[in-house]
Amino acid sequence: MIIKIKDHCEHFAENKDVAKELREKQIKQNIESTTSPMIILDFAEVDSSTQSFIHALISGIFQDYGEKALDYFEFRNCNEAVKSLITTVINYSLE
Repeated sequence: MIIKIKDHCEHFAENKDVAKELREKQIKQNIESTTSPMIILDFAEVDSSTQSFIHALISGIFQDYGEKALDYFEFRNCNEAVKSLITTVINYSLE
């Protein structure tokens, strides 16, 4: 499954309600309905994001599935700012 973030939020990913909907209706359903889930989150053309968007998008999955969730995701086309936010959210979600 490939989710192109720009299709849901333009160049600035900030709407946590959109992120929550993606998590609940696409990411979570894919994980629960597939024996080998793979979710590609493509951040092409996304210039920036808020931490709350990334949190709403993936934190619950990492809290529910722990380190196993690392196997479920591939993050593509992330600039350094977005990479940093993803790393931060994953780290505190796994604590």
